[in-house]
Parts: sequence; C-alpha cells; structure tokens
Amino acid sequence: MKIDLKNIRVRDLVEGYEDNDELGVRAYGDKLDVRPPYQREFVYKDKQRNAVIETLRRGFPLNVMYWAVRHDGTFEVIDGQQRTISICQYVEGDFSIPIDGHRLAFHNLQQDQREQILDYELMVYICEGTDSEKLEWFKTINIAGEELTDQELRNAVYHGVWVSAAKKYFSKNNCPAHAIASNYMTGSHIRQDYLETAIKWINNGDVDGYMAKHQHDASAEALWLYFQDVMKWVKTTFPKWRKEMRPVQWGFLYNEFKNADLNPTELEAEISRLMQDEDVTKKSGIYIYVLNREERHLSIRSFTDNHKREAYERQKGICPVCKKHFELTEMEADHITPWHAGGPTIPANCKMLCKNDNRRKGGV
Repeated sequence: MKIDLKNIRVRDLVEGYEDNDELGVRAYGDKLDVRPPYQREFVYKDKQRNAVIETLRRGFPLNVMYWAVRHDGTFEVIDGQQRTISICQYVEGDFSIPIDGHRLAFHNLQQDQREQILDYELMVYICEGTDSEKLEWFKTINIAGEELTDQELRNAVYHGVWVSAAKKYFSKNNCPAHAIASNYMTGSHIRQDYLETAIKWINNGDVDGYMAKHQHDASAEALWLYFQDVMKWVKTTFPKWRKEMRPVQWGFLYNEFKNADLNPTELEAEISRLMQDEDVTKKSGIYIYVLNREERHLSIRSFTDNHKREAYERQKGICPVCKKHFELTEMEADHITPWHAGGPTIPANCKMLCKNDNRRKGGV
C-alpha cells in the first residue's frame, strides 16, 4: 500500500458535510466518504466528542487519520470517522462544549476563535491500495481507543449491499429493530449487537457462515422478517414483560418451540411462581425452563457447607444408597425431596451421597 502524508484544514474538511441515512456521511467537498459500508456507526460519547474539539481549540496535535483513495479519485475514511464527524458536527452547530464555565457552540465563539479552528490542519495519511489491503488496515488500526467488536470486523470482511441493508434495520440510530426489541435484548444496536444476535438466531450461531452466503444479496429483508416473527412470538407467548427477559436468547427458543402448543396464561402462572422461589437464583432462566424443563437454566440454590456438615453428621458419614462410609470431601449434597417436586433447599431436605451414586443418579 502506498501512503503519503497530507495536511487537511478543518475548513476544507467540513465543506459540503452531509449526514444522510440513505446516502451516508459525506465531507471534503463531497469527495470524502466518511462512513464506507464497512465502517461502524457513530459511537463517541459526549466526553470523547468534546475532547476532539478541545484539542483543536487549543491547537494540540490530534491523532493522525487515514483515508483511502478510490478508483474514481475520491476518498474514503479508513481511520478517523469518529473524529471527523465530531469536527463536522461542531462546526455545523449540532452541539456545544463547556468553555470557561459556559456551553458554547461554534457560532457562539469569537471570530478569531472560529478562524483558529477552521485553520487547524489535520494530519491525514492518504493510502492507495487494493480493497483487501484497505480492509486489513481497517481491522488492525485501533480507532481512537474504541476497540472494534467482532461484528464490526465481520461487517468489514463481508461488506457490500447486504451489510448496508442489514444495518438500516439493525444498527442505525432509531432503527426498526431497536424500536420493537429494546426491552427484550441486551447490548448496543449501534455497536452491531442486535445485528450479530439476529444472525446467530437465524443461523444457529454461525454468523460468519450466514454473512458469507448472503454477502452479495440485494436485500436483508429475510433476516428482518425473521426477526419480526421472533419478537411477535415472544410478545404473544409471554405477554407480561419483566426486566429478566432481556438476556434471554429468544431466537433459539423460537426456532425450537414456535410450533408448540403453548398456553400463555399457564406459562405466566408458572413464571410468577418461580420468580418468587428463592431457590431459583437465575431468574432469566425461568423462560427457558418453562419450555424445555431443564433445571440447569435456573441455577437452583446450592446447600451451604453448614447444611452439608449437618447432613453428614446426621448420616454418620454413611451413603444412603450404597451403605458405605465416606469422608465428607468424598460426598456431595442432594435434595431428599427433589426441588421440582417442591423440596426446598433447607437443612432438613439435605442428604449426602457418595460422588459415584450422586453422579449416577444425575445421569439417569
């Protein structure tokens, strides 16, 4: 890759700045694509954004940026999108920063202060190379301290029409996926968590496989329709919302149980009861348990060391199954009356089995 250093004034960078959901982000007299298809969304917090402007205002050096030359002679940002957008937004008057006890937008500054910012020279490395080389640069450069997520890297590797279409559904600010699913998911949609999760669900966890197969598709509508079906199923099957629903991997449950004959009223009654059960320590696992009946999802409260010692002394170290004597460290606690049959995790319901018998029982 050929690399040349060039100084770009802020006044030239912000010329023709436009942020359009359909057309993307443009600047530098419409010659710079600030957000190519493989780039992330704007993720800077106010503190980071303000620090960029303060750096310019004080004339301090800002980290170098990287632009790539396109075949038509225009440029695209490889590294520096967050800083570029912060600068353009400030000059456009989109936000203000604290200065000497006041919050001042660009138009609030004195003329000489505005000119100082506009004349600030950014250090930009202009890079010429193949598409593969540009992607390698994008993957390896740490962008302003914000480490790329796995999905942001995948978007770079499989960039194209499909990724751009998918991001409109799952990654943009105020995107449709966030509107219908924010109460049922964790993570940040603008950091690609929603997109990554949706692909995992539709393709049984194989995100790369799905993106490789659909990279050149003209539309991401199939993924979006699937995602909508998942959310409709969740809201119909579990109409009462609880915060414990956010960590649940709903797509996998939908894939397995979408055609099952489920009674939302009966499910809610059981969920409510389990939510009140102090032995259930992982409340989000309740939604999985009521469908597949696997207790491991509930993280049932364990007997304490004192409970185990009391039961061991009560049994005089004898395993009730094989009738042999063992040391305490050679035994494991078990419910006398199983938890699923109503047996609580209390000392009176604790028995000690030798490890072989306890694990044999668990494997039956």
